[in-house]
Amino acid sequence: MGKVGGDRRAETYDAELGEEVARAQNGDEWAFAAAYRRVHPPLLGYLRGLVGDDAEDVASEAWLEIARDLGRFRGDGAGFRAWTARIARNRAIDHLRRLKSRPRGTLLEQELGELPAGRDTAGEAFETISTERALALIATLPRQQAEAVLLQTVIGLDGAAAARVLGKRPGAVRSATHRGLRRLEKHLATLERSRVTDSDSRALGEAT
Repeated sequence: MGKVGGDRRAETYDAELGEEVARAQNGDEWAFAAAYRRVHPPLLGYLRGLVGDDAEDVASEAWLEIARDLGRFRGDGAGFRAWTARIARNRAIDHLRRLKSRPRGTLLEQELGELPAGRDTAGEAFETISTERALALIATLPRQQAEAVLLQTVIGLDGAAAARVLGKRPGAVRSATHRGLRRLEKHLATLERSRVTDSDSRALGEAT
């Protein structure tokens, strides 16, 4: 039931976003502002995973391009999220090339719990831990795995859309996501064992 309800919420979210984008393409500035408010927080979170503290500047560049090319976009709400993610990723790559740097592993500001629900099992891997810990764990993954997980848990794309954004085959993205989640699960298991051990040690100390 939770999965079905989540799917419906995601469908409603994308339907409303699609309507806002369509109105914005017809010159409705209020609709564009509404679409921006929906899409910007997770997009900024994704960029923080790529360029760290420079995410605000890169996001500004991305939104300038999004606004400029909005009339060329064709698709629904889910397609708009993928389209904006692809633009943001391209601007992030350009930024990193200018810096001659690699993406920095930094925490993301946008909480996963505030994002549209109903995505696949990628989001479920973090249900039992705090947002801060989840984001910190994602930042420790290899870049390809981290980006595949980020696109699905932060932007909310499905596997096929994430593959299009990354310019990779869906199977490769599924594999990267799977490996990333397996790494996270193992790390979570280790943390849980450590937590239980610490709890038992404190209990024994109090008893003595």
